[in-house]
Amino acid sequence: GATPLLVFDCDLAGSVKTADFADRCSDWFVQAGIQEHSTATAAGAASTAGVAAAWAAFGVFGLAEVYNQQRLNDINFAGLKTFLTHVGLDVGEDGKTHQAIDYVGLLRNTFGTRLVVPGDPNQTDRVTRWALAEAGCITVAMGRSRLDIVCGEKGAPLFAGDYKFEYGRADLVRSGRDGSIFALGAMTARALKAREILFEEHGLEVAVWCVSCPLATDDEALRKAADLGPVLSCEDHSVNSGMGSIMAARFAELRLSVPFRAAGVRSYGLSGPSEDVVRAMGLDGPSLAKTFLELARN
Repeated sequence: GATPLLVFDCDLAGSVKTADFADRCSDWFVQAGIQEHSTATAAGAASTAGVAAAWAAFGVFGLAEVYNQQRLNDINFAGLKTFLTHVGLDVGEDGKTHQAIDYVGLLRNTFGTRLVVPGDPNQTDRVTRWALAEAGCITVAMGRSRLDIVCGEKGAPLFAGDYKFEYGRADLVRSGRDGSIFALGAMTARALKAREILFEEHGLEVAVWCVSCPLATDDEALRKAADLGPVLSCEDHSVNSGMGSIMAARFAELRLSVPFRAAGVRSYGLSGPSEDVVRAMGLDGPSLAKTFLELARN
């Protein structure tokens, strides 16, 4: 028969949207209260005992707070599926203490855990189904706000229809000839806005890539980008340990010489509406367009 699904929660079911599962499958829902360390351990152990174990939590609680427990889950070849919400700067007025701006860097230290940061709701759906069917520890990270649907060149939803998620593959959202922007997950919509500004105001046609797997670089995508010229990465994550630093290292390993800049979080964020916080950090569409233009012209 089907493998039982056991879902864990630490008093956040309403916020992380597992409350409906709790109502319908109460026997398979574990409400642990505010006990994140114990939950990371118990959920990891359960994943080795014949059930599919999933834990949904805010980014700072499900990873940064319990890093050692998640590290041990990785060491012990557990199969926990951790779904993190409220990552990056997208936590609204909760402020800097709740901004998980280091989750890529933390999981970069592990050797078995895979990380996926979906670009829109459709890709999140495909990723969730993929993750629950896969062995090993997998973390799926997303922000707090609703995302717009990412559409392809012809205006149709990019991650719908015949789309199949493939771990480690970057998705080309827009083709270009004057450079490339690589966007981590939810930053894709802002990268598309930057592309629109660059085209309408400066005549630049920039390729946009949606990166959902920052720990597994897509070498083919990097080679294609290097052929086009300047490359800008963007993420609402610390530039010290995020996708940009991973891309820069991989460009060097592949011996690809290209003008490159990483746009990301360079200080603890402010408290306020998410879009205001993103704008203050220079990560909104107009700011990204300005950064790319400076890169291309210098």
